[in-house]
This record gives sequence, C-alpha cells and structure tokens, in this order.
Amino acid sequence: MFRRVFTAWGLPQAIRVDNGYPWGTPRDLPTELALWLIGLGVAVLWNPPAQPRENPKVERCQGLADAWAEPHTCAGPEQLRDHLDWTGRIQRQEYPSIQGASRVERFPNLTMPRCPYDPSREPALWALSRVDQWLTQGIWVRRVSQTGVISRYGHRRSLGRVYRGQEVVVRFDGAHRYWVVSNDEGEPLAQFLAWELTQERILGLAVGRKRSQRQKS
Repeated sequence: MFRRVFTAWGLPQAIRVDNGYPWGTPRDLPTELALWLIGLGVAVLWNPPAQPRENPKVERCQGLADAWAEPHTCAGPEQLRDHLDWTGRIQRQEYPSIQGASRVERFPNLTMPRCPYDPSREPALWALSRVDQWLTQGIWVRRVSQTGVISRYGHRRSLGRVYRGQEVVVRFDGAHRYWVVSNDEGEPLAQFLAWELTQERILGLAVGRKRSQRQKS
C-alpha cells in the first residue's frame, strides 16, 4: 500500500504515526516497517500517547473519511478502497474549500511529487546507513529474565543468570553494527552482532522473529 501511494504522490519528508502495531512506540525499538521508512529517508514521528489534539489534521481527516466513505456500508476491502479513493478525489479536486476553489485549483504544485519514487529503484534509494544513524542515537532498557536472557526484535540473547532481574541498557554501535549491553553504571556487559538488521531483511520486513501459532495462542 505504501509503495502504491508513494508511486502516485512521491516520498514524503515525514510520516506521523500512532503508537502500537505496526509502528511500535517512541520508547522502544522501531518496528521493521518504521525501519523501512527510515531507510528511505522518511522521518517517522510518533504521536504522544493518548493525546489526539497533538495530531488534529490527521484526526479530523479520519473523522471525515469515516463520515464520507461510510465503511460500515462496504461489502469488503475493495469496496472500502473505492469509497476512500472517491472521498480523497472529491476533497482534493472538487470540493470548494478555499474561496470557492478546490485544493488542487489553489495549490496545483501539490500534485507534483517533490521526491519521485519508483519501486523498481527502491534498493538504490534505500540506505542502511540511515537506519544505523537513527539507531545509534537511541537507548533502550531491558530487564534480564530469570534465565539471564534479554531480547530485541524477538531474538533472545543470553547475558548469564548472574544478571537476572536487573535492568540493562541496550545501545547500537553503528560503526561496528553491534548491540552493546551495559549496566546502569555504563559498564559494558556484552555485545551481539546485529545480524538481523540487513538491507535484505528490512526491505523484506523480516527483521523480527515471527512467533509460531502455538506461541500466539
């Protein structure tokens, strides 16, 4: 869906997102979908939790789409897509929203992509270095399990039982592409190769460990 939208409208400078799946939260590691956008050079901006007033335009747009597209009348996803396409077209091209003129009439340049996007050129547009730079700025806290294990992206790594129950700090070393684990005093405890953060895995949205059906139940 994102590739289809980007092809039509170009890459945005930033995307504002809610907390939770499939985006994650600003307090924890970005999800693989967020990593994909970061690699494309799109800034991901997380809304403050439970503060819709901080994102009024998007909230208003969602309310309008709900009223105009009438999702409850749609027989399935395809019909809902058609309804949403119709709503967007009317809002942009026909509705007299600005002194009797439509948005497209008043701002015709907005229909021209500032940063064109071609899915076939995505591997050349996408840069792992952007992901590394973003992650290098972060600090993430983990509590060591009773078996001495921590996890990131669902991949478990052992620190040893001696650290069980303790809180540790995880950082990303972009120069060597390691996860570095330290105690609360900044003393390094371990480092693990970030083998899951390859371009192939991020573009394929295959960074996180997928839980089996038995684990989900």
